[in-house]
Amino acid sequence: MPVIAFTQEMGSLAKDVAVKLAEEMKLDIARHEVIDNVASRMHVPKSLVSRLREGKAGTIERMRADRDAMAIFTAEEVLEVAERGNVVLRGWGSTCLLRPISHVVTVRITRPFEQRVEWLMKHLDTDDRDAAREEIERSDSAHAARMHELFGVSWGDPLLYDIVLNTDRLSVDACVQVIRELASRPEFAETAESRQQIANLTLEAQIRSALRADDRTEEVRVTITADQGKVVLSGIVLDDAQSKLTAEVAAGVAGVSKVDNQLRLMSKFRRFTHSKT
Repeated sequence: MPVIAFTQEMGSLAKDVAVKLAEEMKLDIARHEVIDNVASRMHVPKSLVSRLREGKAGTIERMRADRDAMAIFTAEEVLEVAERGNVVLRGWGSTCLLRPISHVVTVRITRPFEQRVEWLMKHLDTDDRDAAREEIERSDSAHAARMHELFGVSWGDPLLYDIVLNTDRLSVDACVQVIRELASRPEFAETAESRQQIANLTLEAQIRSALRADDRTEEVRVTITADQGKVVLSGIVLDDAQSKLTAEVAAGVAGVSKVDNQLRLMSKFRRFTHSKT
């Protein structure tokens, strides 16, 4: 079940490549599904989620937005879509989220900046080159900032991707052919181990999302490790009640068979620190 993750780079022709690839390989394209579900989970308009992702949100919107929740719910959606397989994902940090999965092909489609400006001018039917340039610079800056904030990486680093294709040198058809050939390689064959890996990551994301969505545990920040339904919780919580609630919420997520609660209590941590002074 092929899974191919693309970057989203305005004017690069990444969308054209993704659409044609999906058509030829008979794959779904996940995009509106993600934004619909994330907006629903956050109880905000889809337009706000789009503006936040694209760097178009105003100052007040950015201050009020729960960007942490958006990242958590987005990760859950992307991983659930990828686990189903037979899909092309474009944007949403999918190249970083899915890079640990050996059968996922991660792709960056890029193009010289001025060609991207020309594309946008044509797309908008405008001769205002400065405005088009500013729009692409804003878009690039927003994507780079989000990738750094969420994953601590530089968006343009070629080592993040299995392949980087330049549509100044390659046609859309050529890009599609190259990606198809790469996806068919044995290195990207789906295995029992890779399926389990994505299942584990998906379950971890679902637990993290469940904790965030529950009023009692929305402030909890702990490490979650899943392996074939067995979950380990580690980190520090405020007290015994919060520890029990965290384990309870985690245990209630579908697919969890056992919870190993290794959470430490803040009060004990403070006493230990005090005893050292």
